[in-house]
Amino acid sequence: MPGGASSTLPDAVGGRRLTAMPIQFPINRRTALQRFGALAVLPLLGAAKRKPLPVAAIVTEYRNNSHADVIIGKILEGWKQDGGPGPDLTVAAMYTDQVPKGDMSRALARKHGFPITKTVEEAITLGTDRVQVAGVLSIGEHGDYPYTPDTKQHMYPRRRFFDAITATLRKAGKVVPVFNDKHLAYNWKDARHMVDTARRMKIPFMAGSSLPVAWRLPAATLPIGSEVEEAVGIGYGGIESYGFHALETLQSLTERRKGGETGVASVRLAKGEAIWQTQRDGFWTMELLQAALVAAQIKTSGAALKKQLTDGTVFYLIEYRDGLKAAVAMVNGIGNQFGAALKLRGTAKPFANWYWLQDGKPYGHFAHLLRAIEHMVHTGQPAYPVERTLLTTGILDRVMHSQMLGGKKLDSPELAIKYKPADWTFANRDGEFPLPK
Repeated sequence: MPGGASSTLPDAVGGRRLTAMPIQFPINRRTALQRFGALAVLPLLGAAKRKPLPVAAIVTEYRNNSHADVIIGKILEGWKQDGGPGPDLTVAAMYTDQVPKGDMSRALARKHGFPITKTVEEAITLGTDRVQVAGVLSIGEHGDYPYTPDTKQHMYPRRRFFDAITATLRKAGKVVPVFNDKHLAYNWKDARHMVDTARRMKIPFMAGSSLPVAWRLPAATLPIGSEVEEAVGIGYGGIESYGFHALETLQSLTERRKGGETGVASVRLAKGEAIWQTQRDGFWTMELLQAALVAAQIKTSGAALKKQLTDGTVFYLIEYRDGLKAAVAMVNGIGNQFGAALKLRGTAKPFANWYWLQDGKPYGHFAHLLRAIEHMVHTGQPAYPVERTLLTTGILDRVMHSQMLGGKKLDSPELAIKYKPADWTFANRDGEFPLPK
């Protein structure tokens, strides 16, 4: 992931008030043609250009390889950030919370002719009393922000950004889609507030990681309704910053199990000997961990694994309300990859995916995240439910508290979050978008 160890509304200025609609159908090439007909999905299929719609960019900072750069930069400079074709979006204005050494926003504003505003409200209204954009992208990642003293959670101003955005929409009497990069907030209370506010105001709202829409090897799709008996995900890096990506990776699969998502009953962080005790207790199996490692091209053996894992290795142990047990292994010391393996009822071989990322500019997995955002801005329909990220945000918050409490198992009644998954695509699904060279 870039930047270090942290990661449409055609009537946008026409005055109609938007109403958020729940996703009730899969959106991909096959089903879009079936549901809407060819003309309705020509923009989705890339067969015709739509009129670009303006968005406001609300970012913590904009420097090379920051999340602002690899998301907003693709609107300004094209999918590959080389001046070529890009999404059907334009940047109307940008608010930057901080201006670090190496800031790129001012030079880009001069190049592309958009203003850098002093407030979030001005970025959305362009200094008027009306909403002047079709969507808002809130990217509260990177920058010089403090950590909570006890749990060491990075206090990015995502709720502050969201509250300023919604206050502006409320004042102007009009809503537009909003995207929040990565987890919703560093704490559960703020995340719940954000989702509840969006629902109350009928704001189309999306959030999350680029991992669920990245390349998958093999390009296999877990059918919705699969009977999942056990799940193991792998990741690396910081417990909060990259752990979120590992959680979203696994959740993008487990949510597709029979009955849909039911929510999480308990969360625990384990490290050291506690990891292996939870294996002996049957919470997770070496077979699935090995399957995830093999899928992600990480070569190791069960006998050597314990010695290879470093002191930075932790496992997140998740018990879902329907009884499914899942583990996310942050395998620092043996490989820098994301992946997952699931045991499915009636099948001997685990279902496994390697979530492949482009490790360098233009970080093409963010292009596929932007495609989902673009879809929401143009249609008013989130590509996938924000409840996924509400749940992963809540799990991560419990993980950080469990770490502070020495690995205590924490019951999580607040995470009784039910939702149905959407069938949104990923980069190389259906043979599209081969791995970049």
